[in-house]
Amino acid sequence: MFRKNKLGEMILAVTLILCITVTGCSTGGKTSTSNKEIKTSYNPGPEPKTLTPQMSNTIPEMIIEMALFEGLTRLDMNNVPQPAIAEKIDVSADALKYTFHLRDSKFSNGDPLTAEDFKFSWMYAMDPVNAAEYAYQIADYIKGGAAYNAKTGKAEDVGIKVIDPKILEVTLENPTPYFLALTAFPTYFPVDRKVVEANQDWNLKTETFVSNGPFKMISWAHNDKIVVVKNDNYWDAKSVKITELTFNLIEDTKAALTAYEAGQVDGVDSVPADDIQRLLKSGDLKVAPQLGTYFYAFNVTKKPFDMPEVRQALTLAIDRKKIIDTVAQTNEKPAFALTPNGINDADPRKQFRDVGGDYFTEDLAKAKQLLSEAGFPDGKGFPEIKILFNSNPNNEKIATIIQDMWSKNLGIQAALRQEEGKVYIESLHKHDYDVARVWWNGDYLDPMTFLDIFKTGGGNNVTGWANQQYDTLISNAKENTDPQARMQQLHDAEKILMTEMPVMPIYYPNLVYTSKVYVKDVIHSPLGMVDFKTATVEK
Repeated sequence: MFRKNKLGEMILAVTLILCITVTGCSTGGKTSTSNKEIKTSYNPGPEPKTLTPQMSNTIPEMIIEMALFEGLTRLDMNNVPQPAIAEKIDVSADALKYTFHLRDSKFSNGDPLTAEDFKFSWMYAMDPVNAAEYAYQIADYIKGGAAYNAKTGKAEDVGIKVIDPKILEVTLENPTPYFLALTAFPTYFPVDRKVVEANQDWNLKTETFVSNGPFKMISWAHNDKIVVVKNDNYWDAKSVKITELTFNLIEDTKAALTAYEAGQVDGVDSVPADDIQRLLKSGDLKVAPQLGTYFYAFNVTKKPFDMPEVRQALTLAIDRKKIIDTVAQTNEKPAFALTPNGINDADPRKQFRDVGGDYFTEDLAKAKQLLSEAGFPDGKGFPEIKILFNSNPNNEKIATIIQDMWSKNLGIQAALRQEEGKVYIESLHKHDYDVARVWWNGDYLDPMTFLDIFKTGGGNNVTGWANQQYDTLISNAKENTDPQARMQQLHDAEKILMTEMPVMPIYYPNLVYTSKVYVKDVIHSPLGMVDFKTATVEK
Protein backbone atom coordinates (compact mmCIF):
# COMPACT_ATOMS: atom_id res chain seq x y z
CA MET A 1 0.00 0.00 0.00
CA PHE A 2 1.67 3.27 1.07
CA ARG A 3 5.41 3.31 1.43
CA LYS A 4 6.38 4.40 4.93
CA ASN A 5 8.50 7.53 5.33
CA LYS A 6 9.40 9.87 8.13
CA LEU A 7 6.08 11.73 7.71
CA GLY A 8 4.03 8.57 7.45
CA GLU A 9 2.74 8.69 11.00
CA MET A 10 1.66 12.31 10.58
CA ILE A 11 -0.19 11.47 7.35
CA LEU A 12 -2.09 8.66 9.06
CA ALA A 13 -2.81 10.73 12.18
CA VAL A 14 -4.48 13.44 10.13
CA THR A 15 -6.73 10.99 8.30
CA LEU A 16 -7.79 8.89 11.28
CA ILE A 17 -9.75 11.49 13.26
CA LEU A 18 -13.42 11.18 12.35
CA CYS A 19 -15.53 8.10 12.01
CA ILE A 20 -18.12 7.83 9.26
CA THR A 21 -21.75 6.90 9.78
CA VAL A 22 -22.87 3.85 7.84
CA THR A 23 -26.61 3.76 7.22
CA GLY A 24 -28.17 0.48 8.34
CA CYS A 25 -25.08 -1.69 8.37
CA SER A 26 -25.84 -5.02 6.78
CA THR A 27 -26.03 -7.91 9.21
CA GLY A 28 -25.51 -10.54 6.59
CA GLY A 29 -29.18 -11.51 6.48
CA LYS A 30 -30.51 -11.12 2.96
CA THR A 31 -27.89 -10.82 0.27
CA SER A 32 -28.08 -9.91 -3.36
CA THR A 33 -27.13 -11.95 -6.38
CA SER A 34 -25.46 -10.62 -9.49
CA ASN A 35 -28.66 -11.15 -11.52
CA LYS A 36 -31.00 -9.44 -9.08
CA GLU A 37 -32.15 -5.88 -9.68
CA ILE A 38 -31.42 -3.77 -6.61
CA LYS A 39 -32.73 -0.22 -6.81
CA THR A 40 -32.71 2.71 -4.42
CA SER A 41 -33.04 6.48 -4.50
CA TYR A 42 -31.74 9.52 -2.64
CA ASN A 43 -32.47 13.23 -2.68
CA PRO A 44 -29.17 15.15 -2.33
CA GLY A 45 -30.74 18.52 -3.08
CA PRO A 46 -31.33 20.79 -6.06
CA GLU A 47 -30.35 20.50 -9.71
CA PRO A 48 -26.54 20.63 -9.99
CA LYS A 49 -25.11 23.62 -11.83
CA THR A 50 -22.45 21.25 -13.18
CA LEU A 51 -21.28 17.65 -12.90
CA THR A 52 -17.79 18.37 -14.18
CA PRO A 53 -15.82 17.51 -11.03
CA GLN A 54 -13.25 20.25 -11.56
CA MET A 55 -15.98 22.92 -11.71
CA SER A 56 -18.37 21.85 -8.94
CA ASN A 57 -18.32 23.15 -5.38
CA THR A 58 -21.55 22.14 -3.61
CA ILE A 59 -22.37 19.07 -1.54
CA PRO A 60 -25.34 17.93 -3.69
CA GLU A 61 -23.12 18.00 -6.79
CA MET A 62 -20.35 16.11 -5.06
CA ILE A 63 -22.69 13.43 -3.71
CA ILE A 64 -23.72 12.65 -7.29
CA GLU A 65 -20.11 12.84 -8.52
CA MET A 66 -19.04 10.38 -5.81
CA ALA A 67 -21.25 7.79 -7.50
CA LEU A 68 -20.11 8.62 -11.03
CA PHE A 69 -16.37 9.16 -10.59
CA GLU A 70 -13.41 7.94 -8.58
CA GLY A 71 -9.99 9.44 -7.88
CA LEU A 72 -6.59 7.97 -7.17
CA THR A 73 -7.79 7.25 -3.63
CA ARG A 74 -11.20 6.75 -2.02
CA LEU A 75 -12.09 7.37 1.62
CA ASP A 76 -13.10 4.22 3.46
CA MET A 77 -15.71 3.98 6.21
CA ASN A 78 -13.14 5.21 8.74
CA ASN A 79 -12.34 8.28 6.63
CA VAL A 80 -8.92 6.92 5.69
CA PRO A 81 -7.82 7.29 2.03
CA GLN A 82 -7.31 3.91 0.41
CA PRO A 83 -5.85 3.11 -3.03
CA ALA A 84 -8.56 3.35 -5.69
CA ILE A 85 -7.54 4.04 -9.30
CA ALA A 86 -4.01 4.04 -7.92
CA GLU A 87 -3.22 0.48 -6.81
CA LYS A 88 0.14 1.48 -5.31
CA ILE A 89 1.47 4.80 -4.05
CA ASP A 90 5.12 5.60 -3.39
CA VAL A 91 6.02 8.65 -1.29
CA SER A 92 9.56 10.06 -1.23
CA ALA A 93 11.47 10.41 2.04
CA ASP A 94 10.97 14.18 2.01
CA ALA A 95 7.22 13.74 1.34
CA LEU A 96 7.40 15.99 -1.73
CA LYS A 97 7.11 13.43 -4.50
CA TYR A 98 4.17 11.05 -4.90
CA THR A 99 4.31 8.32 -7.52
CA PHE A 100 0.92 6.82 -8.33
CA HIS A 101 0.86 3.44 -10.06
CA LEU A 102 -2.49 3.12 -11.80
CA ARG A 103 -4.38 -0.15 -12.02
CA ASP A 104 -6.02 -1.31 -15.25
CA SER A 105 -9.28 0.63 -15.42
CA LYS A 106 -11.66 2.12 -17.95
CA PHE A 107 -14.13 4.92 -18.37
CA SER A 108 -17.79 4.02 -18.70
CA ASN A 109 -17.53 4.19 -22.50
CA GLY A 110 -14.68 1.66 -22.54
CA ASP A 111 -11.83 4.15 -23.06
CA PRO A 112 -8.75 3.21 -21.03
CA LEU A 113 -8.08 5.50 -18.06
CA THR A 114 -4.47 6.71 -18.12
CA ALA A 115 -2.15 8.99 -16.20
CA GLU A 116 -2.60 11.51 -19.00
CA ASP A 117 -6.31 11.78 -18.12
CA PHE A 118 -5.43 12.69 -14.55
CA LYS A 119 -2.90 15.30 -15.66
CA PHE A 120 -5.38 16.77 -18.15
CA SER A 121 -8.12 16.95 -15.48
CA TRP A 122 -5.93 18.59 -12.86
CA MET A 123 -4.52 21.09 -15.35
CA TYR A 124 -8.06 21.88 -16.45
CA ALA A 125 -8.96 22.74 -12.86
CA MET A 126 -5.93 25.01 -12.51
CA ASP A 127 -6.24 26.69 -15.92
CA PRO A 128 -7.09 30.35 -15.13
CA VAL A 129 -9.27 30.47 -18.26
CA ASN A 130 -11.73 28.08 -16.61
CA ALA A 131 -11.97 30.08 -13.36
CA ALA A 132 -12.68 26.98 -11.28
CA GLU A 133 -13.72 27.99 -7.78
CA TYR A 134 -11.82 25.04 -6.33
CA ALA A 135 -8.67 25.61 -8.42
CA TYR A 136 -6.72 26.36 -5.24
CA GLN A 137 -7.51 22.87 -3.94
CA ILE A 138 -4.96 21.60 -6.46
CA ALA A 139 -2.91 24.66 -7.38
CA ASP A 140 -1.83 25.55 -3.84
CA TYR A 141 -0.29 22.13 -3.27
CA ILE A 142 1.36 21.02 -6.51
CA LYS A 143 4.69 22.59 -7.42
CA GLY A 144 4.21 25.43 -9.87
CA GLY A 145 0.42 25.13 -9.68
CA ALA A 146 -0.28 28.43 -7.94
CA ALA A 147 1.93 30.33 -10.36
CA TYR A 148 0.22 28.73 -13.36
CA ASN A 149 -3.23 29.49 -11.93
CA ALA A 150 -2.19 33.10 -11.29
CA LYS A 151 -0.84 33.45 -14.87
CA THR A 152 2.70 34.01 -13.59
CA GLY A 153 3.95 30.51 -14.42
CA LYS A 154 3.96 28.07 -17.30
CA ALA A 155 1.97 24.87 -17.68
CA GLU A 156 5.15 22.88 -18.34
CA ASP A 157 6.54 23.92 -14.95
CA VAL A 158 3.65 22.39 -12.98
CA GLY A 159 4.78 19.34 -11.00
CA ILE A 160 2.61 16.74 -12.73
CA LYS A 161 4.53 14.28 -14.87
CA VAL A 162 3.24 11.34 -16.87
CA ILE A 163 5.99 8.70 -16.66
CA ASP A 164 3.98 6.25 -18.76
CA PRO A 165 0.25 5.53 -19.20
CA LYS A 166 0.17 3.78 -15.84
CA ILE A 167 2.48 6.00 -13.75
CA LEU A 168 1.74 9.54 -12.59
CA GLU A 169 4.43 11.47 -10.71
CA VAL A 170 3.34 14.46 -8.65
CA THR A 171 5.73 16.92 -6.99
CA LEU A 172 4.35 19.06 -4.20
CA GLU A 173 5.31 22.59 -3.31
CA ASN A 174 5.56 21.59 0.35
CA PRO A 175 4.97 18.42 2.39
CA THR A 176 1.21 18.09 2.83
CA PRO A 177 0.11 15.52 5.44
CA TYR A 178 -3.41 15.32 4.02
CA PHE A 179 -2.51 15.14 0.31
CA LEU A 180 -3.71 11.55 -0.11
CA ALA A 181 -7.08 12.59 1.34
CA LEU A 182 -7.19 15.42 -1.19
CA THR A 183 -6.79 12.95 -4.05
CA ALA A 184 -10.12 11.41 -3.00
CA PHE A 185 -11.83 14.81 -3.40
CA PRO A 186 -13.96 15.48 -6.52
CA THR A 187 -11.71 18.25 -7.88
CA TYR A 188 -9.07 15.53 -8.33
CA PHE A 189 -11.39 13.11 -10.17
CA PRO A 190 -10.38 12.23 -13.75
CA VAL A 191 -12.37 13.08 -16.85
CA ASP A 192 -11.85 11.41 -20.23
CA ARG A 193 -9.48 13.72 -22.11
CA LYS A 194 -10.47 12.31 -25.50
CA VAL A 195 -14.16 12.94 -24.83
CA VAL A 196 -13.69 16.45 -23.41
CA GLU A 197 -11.45 17.60 -26.24
CA ALA A 198 -13.90 16.26 -28.83
CA ASN A 199 -16.97 17.86 -27.22
CA GLN A 200 -16.79 20.70 -24.71
CA ASP A 201 -20.47 20.09 -23.88
CA TRP A 202 -19.90 16.42 -23.05
CA ASN A 203 -21.27 16.85 -19.53
CA LEU A 204 -24.65 18.28 -20.54
CA LYS A 205 -26.25 15.22 -22.16
CA THR A 206 -26.68 11.67 -20.95
CA GLU A 207 -25.53 10.18 -24.24
CA THR A 208 -22.16 11.98 -24.06
CA PHE A 209 -21.60 11.85 -20.29
CA VAL A 210 -18.60 9.65 -19.48
CA SER A 211 -17.30 8.78 -16.02
CA ASN A 212 -15.12 6.18 -14.30
CA GLY A 213 -16.83 5.44 -10.97
CA PRO A 214 -19.07 2.71 -9.57
CA PHE A 215 -22.07 3.99 -11.56
CA LYS A 216 -22.77 5.50 -14.97
CA MET A 217 -25.50 7.91 -15.99
CA ILE A 218 -28.41 6.68 -18.11
CA SER A 219 -30.78 9.65 -17.81
CA TRP A 220 -30.87 13.26 -16.59
CA ALA A 221 -34.28 14.93 -16.45
CA HIS A 222 -33.23 18.41 -15.42
CA ASN A 223 -34.72 19.71 -12.18
CA ASP A 224 -36.32 16.28 -11.67
CA LYS A 225 -33.90 13.36 -11.36
CA ILE A 226 -30.68 11.72 -12.47
CA VAL A 227 -30.65 7.96 -12.90
CA VAL A 228 -27.40 6.01 -12.74
CA VAL A 229 -26.77 2.28 -13.06
CA LYS A 230 -23.95 -0.02 -12.12
CA ASN A 231 -20.90 0.63 -14.31
CA ASP A 232 -19.67 -2.74 -15.57
CA ASN A 233 -16.43 -1.07 -16.73
CA TYR A 234 -15.61 -0.01 -13.16
CA TRP A 235 -12.49 -1.80 -11.92
CA ASP A 236 -14.19 -2.90 -8.68
CA ALA A 237 -17.64 -3.64 -10.13
CA LYS A 238 -17.85 -6.82 -8.07
CA SER A 239 -18.22 -4.68 -4.91
CA VAL A 240 -21.13 -2.67 -6.34
CA LYS A 241 -24.48 -4.22 -5.38
CA ILE A 242 -26.94 -1.50 -6.39
CA THR A 243 -28.01 -1.95 -10.00
CA GLU A 244 -29.91 1.35 -10.29
CA LEU A 245 -29.64 4.50 -8.20
CA THR A 246 -31.91 7.50 -8.68
CA PHE A 247 -30.88 10.95 -7.46
CA ASN A 248 -34.05 12.99 -7.03
CA LEU A 249 -33.43 16.71 -7.48
CA ILE A 250 -36.03 18.22 -5.16
CA GLU A 251 -34.87 21.57 -3.78
CA ASP A 252 -37.84 22.11 -1.45
CA THR A 253 -37.03 20.06 1.65
CA LYS A 254 -40.72 19.79 2.61
CA ALA A 255 -41.54 18.35 -0.81
CA ALA A 256 -38.56 15.99 -0.53
CA LEU A 257 -39.74 14.76 2.88
CA THR A 258 -43.26 14.27 1.54
CA ALA A 259 -41.81 12.11 -1.25
CA TYR A 260 -39.79 10.15 1.32
CA GLU A 261 -42.81 9.46 3.52
CA ALA A 262 -44.86 8.49 0.47
CA GLY A 263 -42.24 5.87 -0.42
CA GLN A 264 -41.15 7.70 -3.57
CA VAL A 265 -37.56 8.21 -2.39
CA ASP A 266 -35.50 6.15 0.07
CA GLY A 267 -33.53 8.96 1.68
CA VAL A 268 -33.20 12.75 1.87
CA ASP A 269 -30.20 14.88 2.76
CA SER A 270 -32.04 17.62 4.67
CA VAL A 271 -35.34 17.94 6.54
CA PRO A 272 -37.51 20.93 7.57
CA ALA A 273 -37.19 22.16 11.15
CA ASP A 274 -40.92 21.67 11.74
CA ASP A 275 -40.55 17.92 11.24
CA ILE A 276 -37.37 17.21 13.19
CA GLN A 277 -38.92 16.23 16.52
CA ARG A 278 -41.52 14.01 14.85
CA LEU A 279 -38.86 12.27 12.76
CA LEU A 280 -36.62 11.79 15.79
CA LYS A 281 -39.46 10.05 17.62
CA SER A 282 -40.28 7.83 14.65
CA GLY A 283 -36.65 6.84 14.21
CA ASP A 284 -36.55 8.06 10.61
CA LEU A 285 -34.14 10.88 11.37
CA LYS A 286 -30.47 9.96 11.59
CA VAL A 287 -28.11 12.31 13.46
CA ALA A 288 -24.31 12.06 13.32
CA PRO A 289 -21.25 14.33 13.68
CA GLN A 290 -20.48 16.68 10.81
CA LEU A 291 -17.41 18.75 10.05
CA GLY A 292 -19.14 21.97 9.12
CA THR A 293 -20.03 25.53 10.09
CA TYR A 294 -23.23 27.46 9.38
CA PHE A 295 -22.39 31.15 9.09
CA TYR A 296 -23.38 34.43 7.49
CA ALA A 297 -20.97 36.11 5.09
CA PHE A 298 -20.68 39.89 4.89
CA ASN A 299 -20.09 41.53 1.52
CA VAL A 300 -17.19 43.73 2.62
CA THR A 301 -17.02 45.38 -0.80
CA LYS A 302 -20.28 47.15 0.01
CA LYS A 303 -20.91 49.90 2.57
CA PRO A 304 -21.48 49.79 5.50
CA PHE A 305 -20.28 46.16 5.66
CA ASP A 306 -16.76 47.35 4.84
CA MET A 307 -16.52 48.51 8.47
CA PRO A 308 -15.30 45.87 10.99
CA GLU A 309 -17.30 47.57 13.75
CA VAL A 310 -20.53 46.99 11.84
CA ARG A 311 -19.74 43.34 11.21
CA GLN A 312 -18.76 42.83 14.84
CA ALA A 313 -21.93 44.53 16.11
CA LEU A 314 -24.18 42.35 13.97
CA THR A 315 -22.28 39.23 15.08
CA LEU A 316 -22.51 39.97 18.82
CA ALA A 317 -26.22 40.84 18.72
CA ILE A 318 -27.79 37.44 18.00
CA ASP A 319 -28.83 34.57 20.27
CA ARG A 320 -27.35 31.38 18.81
CA LYS A 321 -28.99 29.06 21.33
CA LYS A 322 -32.42 30.28 20.28
CA ILE A 323 -31.58 29.52 16.65
CA ILE A 324 -30.36 26.03 17.56
CA ASP A 325 -33.35 25.27 19.79
CA THR A 326 -35.86 26.60 17.24
CA VAL A 327 -34.41 25.34 13.96
CA ALA A 328 -31.55 22.83 14.26
CA GLN A 329 -32.91 20.97 17.31
CA THR A 330 -30.33 18.15 17.49
CA ASN A 331 -27.99 19.48 20.20
CA GLU A 332 -25.76 21.47 17.86
CA LYS A 333 -23.11 23.70 19.39
CA PRO A 334 -23.14 27.49 18.97
CA ALA A 335 -20.20 28.79 16.94
CA PHE A 336 -17.93 31.45 18.39
CA ALA A 337 -15.15 30.75 15.88
CA LEU A 338 -15.05 29.47 12.31
CA THR A 339 -13.32 26.08 12.57
CA PRO A 340 -15.56 23.43 14.17
CA ASN A 341 -14.81 20.56 16.51
CA GLY A 342 -13.58 17.29 15.00
CA ILE A 343 -10.06 18.28 13.95
CA ASN A 344 -6.99 17.50 16.03
CA ASP A 345 -4.43 20.11 17.01
CA ALA A 346 -0.67 19.48 16.81
CA ASP A 347 -1.08 17.38 19.94
CA PRO A 348 -3.54 14.68 18.73
CA ARG A 349 -4.93 14.45 22.26
CA LYS A 350 -6.36 17.95 21.84
CA GLN A 351 -8.89 19.45 19.44
CA PHE A 352 -7.96 22.49 17.35
CA ARG A 353 -11.16 24.20 18.50
CA ASP A 354 -10.50 23.54 22.18
CA VAL A 355 -6.96 24.91 21.92
CA GLY A 356 -8.11 27.99 20.02
CA GLY A 357 -11.17 28.53 22.20
CA ASP A 358 -13.92 31.08 21.55
CA TYR A 359 -13.01 34.36 19.89
CA PHE A 360 -16.08 36.33 20.96
CA THR A 361 -19.18 36.16 23.12
CA GLU A 362 -22.69 37.43 22.58
CA ASP A 363 -22.75 40.90 24.12
CA LEU A 364 -25.61 43.25 23.29
CA ALA A 365 -24.14 46.25 25.15
CA LYS A 366 -20.86 45.95 23.26
CA ALA A 367 -22.74 45.44 19.98
CA LYS A 368 -24.64 48.72 20.52
CA GLN A 369 -21.39 50.50 21.40
CA LEU A 370 -19.66 49.23 18.25
CA LEU A 371 -22.62 50.28 16.11
CA SER A 372 -22.55 53.75 17.64
CA GLU A 373 -18.80 54.02 17.03
CA ALA A 374 -19.45 53.14 13.39
CA GLY A 375 -21.81 56.13 13.15
CA PHE A 376 -25.16 54.37 13.58
CA PRO A 377 -26.34 54.97 17.19
CA ASP A 378 -29.37 52.78 17.90
CA GLY A 379 -29.34 51.82 14.22
CA LYS A 380 -30.16 55.34 13.04
CA GLY A 381 -29.18 55.88 9.43
CA PHE A 382 -28.34 52.21 8.87
CA PRO A 383 -29.59 50.99 5.48
CA GLU A 384 -31.95 48.04 5.28
CA ILE A 385 -30.04 44.75 5.11
CA LYS A 386 -31.08 42.15 2.56
CA ILE A 387 -30.32 38.64 3.87
CA LEU A 388 -29.60 36.27 0.98
CA PHE A 389 -30.19 32.53 1.33
CA ASN A 390 -30.88 29.56 -0.91
CA SER A 391 -34.38 28.11 -0.97
CA ASN A 392 -34.84 26.04 2.17
CA PRO A 393 -37.40 26.50 4.97
CA ASN A 394 -34.70 26.12 7.63
CA ASN A 395 -32.61 28.88 6.06
CA GLU A 396 -35.71 31.06 5.96
CA LYS A 397 -36.50 30.38 9.62
CA ILE A 398 -32.96 31.30 10.68
CA ALA A 399 -33.03 34.46 8.57
CA THR A 400 -36.38 35.44 10.10
CA ILE A 401 -35.05 34.94 13.63
CA ILE A 402 -31.93 37.00 12.91
CA GLN A 403 -34.03 39.65 11.17
CA ASP A 404 -36.08 40.01 14.37
CA MET A 405 -32.98 40.04 16.63
CA TRP A 406 -31.25 42.76 14.64
CA SER A 407 -34.41 44.84 14.69
CA LYS A 408 -35.09 44.49 18.42
CA ASN A 409 -31.49 44.57 19.60
CA LEU A 410 -29.90 47.11 17.25
CA GLY A 411 -32.71 48.99 15.55
CA ILE A 412 -31.56 47.66 12.17
CA GLN A 413 -34.17 46.54 9.66
CA ALA A 414 -33.60 43.56 7.38
CA ALA A 415 -35.47 42.00 4.48
CA LEU A 416 -35.29 38.39 3.30
CA ARG A 417 -34.00 37.51 -0.18
CA GLN A 418 -34.52 33.88 -1.19
CA GLU A 419 -33.07 32.43 -4.39
CA GLU A 420 -32.98 28.96 -5.91
CA GLY A 421 -29.66 27.14 -5.68
CA LYS A 422 -27.88 28.02 -8.92
CA VAL A 423 -28.95 31.68 -8.87
CA TYR A 424 -27.93 31.95 -5.20
CA ILE A 425 -24.44 30.61 -5.95
CA GLU A 426 -24.06 33.10 -8.80
CA SER A 427 -25.12 35.98 -6.54
CA LEU A 428 -22.55 34.97 -3.93
CA HIS A 429 -19.67 34.88 -6.38
CA LYS A 430 -20.68 38.13 -8.06
CA HIS A 431 -20.82 39.83 -4.63
CA ASP A 432 -24.43 40.65 -5.38
CA TYR A 433 -25.66 40.61 -1.78
CA ASP A 434 -25.44 42.36 1.59
CA VAL A 435 -25.35 39.45 4.03
CA ALA A 436 -25.62 35.83 2.90
CA ARG A 437 -26.13 32.43 4.43
CA VAL A 438 -23.23 30.01 3.89
CA TRP A 439 -22.73 26.43 5.09
CA TRP A 440 -19.18 25.23 4.71
CA ASN A 441 -18.29 21.56 5.07
CA GLY A 442 -14.68 20.54 5.51
CA ASP A 443 -13.07 18.83 2.51
CA TYR A 444 -10.43 17.06 4.59
CA LEU A 445 -9.48 16.76 8.26
CA ASP A 446 -7.31 19.81 8.81
CA PRO A 447 -8.10 23.41 9.89
CA MET A 448 -6.75 24.56 6.53
CA THR A 449 -9.96 23.38 4.84
CA PHE A 450 -11.84 26.17 6.65
CA LEU A 451 -9.19 28.85 6.72
CA ASP A 452 -7.62 28.90 3.27
CA ILE A 453 -10.91 29.77 1.60
CA PHE A 454 -10.54 33.34 2.89
CA LYS A 455 -7.24 34.08 1.21
CA THR A 456 -7.35 37.19 -0.95
CA GLY A 457 -9.05 36.38 -4.24
CA GLY A 458 -9.75 32.77 -3.27
CA GLY A 459 -12.28 31.01 -5.48
CA ASN A 460 -14.61 30.38 -2.54
CA ASN A 461 -13.96 33.66 -0.71
CA VAL A 462 -17.34 35.20 -1.45
CA THR A 463 -16.87 38.02 1.10
CA GLY A 464 -14.38 40.09 -0.88
CA TRP A 465 -12.31 40.39 2.32
CA ALA A 466 -8.53 40.67 2.02
CA ASN A 467 -5.79 40.78 4.65
CA GLN A 468 -2.10 40.46 3.78
CA GLN A 469 -1.07 39.23 7.22
CA TYR A 470 -3.74 36.54 7.05
CA ASP A 471 -2.59 35.47 3.57
CA THR A 472 1.00 35.22 4.78
CA LEU A 473 0.06 33.07 7.78
CA ILE A 474 -1.95 30.69 5.56
CA SER A 475 0.87 30.45 3.01
CA ASN A 476 3.47 29.88 5.72
CA ALA A 477 1.32 27.20 7.35
CA LYS A 478 1.20 25.37 4.03
CA GLU A 479 4.99 25.40 3.92
CA ASN A 480 5.66 24.59 7.55
CA THR A 481 6.65 21.02 8.41
CA ASP A 482 6.74 21.65 12.17
CA PRO A 483 3.27 20.55 13.38
CA GLN A 484 3.33 22.77 16.47
CA ALA A 485 4.46 25.89 14.65
CA ARG A 486 2.09 25.20 11.77
CA MET A 487 -0.95 24.90 14.03
CA GLN A 488 0.02 28.11 15.80
CA GLN A 489 0.07 29.90 12.46
CA LEU A 490 -3.43 28.61 11.75
CA HIS A 491 -4.64 29.74 15.18
CA ASP A 492 -3.13 33.17 14.54
CA ALA A 493 -4.85 33.34 11.16
CA GLU A 494 -8.22 32.41 12.65
CA LYS A 495 -7.79 35.10 15.29
CA ILE A 496 -7.36 37.73 12.55
CA LEU A 497 -10.42 36.38 10.73
CA MET A 498 -12.53 36.48 13.87
CA THR A 499 -11.30 39.96 14.79
CA GLU A 500 -12.15 41.51 11.44
CA MET A 501 -15.23 39.27 11.06
CA PRO A 502 -15.96 39.07 7.34
CA VAL A 503 -18.10 36.14 8.47
CA MET A 504 -20.51 35.63 11.36
CA PRO A 505 -20.34 32.06 12.73
CA ILE A 506 -23.73 30.84 13.94
CA TYR A 507 -23.55 27.14 14.80
CA TYR A 508 -21.81 23.85 14.05
CA PRO A 509 -24.38 21.61 12.33
CA ASN A 510 -24.87 17.90 12.83
CA LEU A 511 -25.28 15.50 9.94
CA VAL A 512 -29.06 15.08 9.71
CA TYR A 513 -30.76 12.89 7.10
CA THR A 514 -33.44 10.24 6.63
CA SER A 515 -33.02 6.74 5.27
CA LYS A 516 -35.33 3.76 4.89
CA VAL A 517 -34.37 0.84 7.12
CA TYR A 518 -33.98 -1.52 4.18
CA VAL A 519 -31.20 0.55 2.61
CA LYS A 520 -27.94 -0.77 4.02
CA ASP A 521 -24.25 0.14 4.01
CA VAL A 522 -24.51 3.68 2.66
CA ILE A 523 -21.56 5.68 4.01
CA HIS A 524 -22.46 9.15 5.31
CA SER A 525 -19.24 11.05 5.87
CA PRO A 526 -18.78 13.93 8.37
CA LEU A 527 -17.43 15.77 5.31
CA GLY A 528 -20.94 15.72 3.86
CA MET A 529 -20.33 13.08 1.20
CA VAL A 530 -22.66 10.11 0.71
CA ASP A 531 -21.10 6.98 -0.81
CA PHE A 532 -23.29 4.30 -2.40
CA LYS A 533 -20.45 2.14 -3.75
CA THR A 534 -21.06 -0.79 -1.39
CA ALA A 535 -24.70 -0.03 -0.51
CA THR A 536 -27.44 -2.59 -0.87
CA VAL A 537 -31.17 -3.05 -0.27
CA GLU A 538 -32.58 -5.76 1.98
CA LYS A 539 -36.36 -6.01 1.83
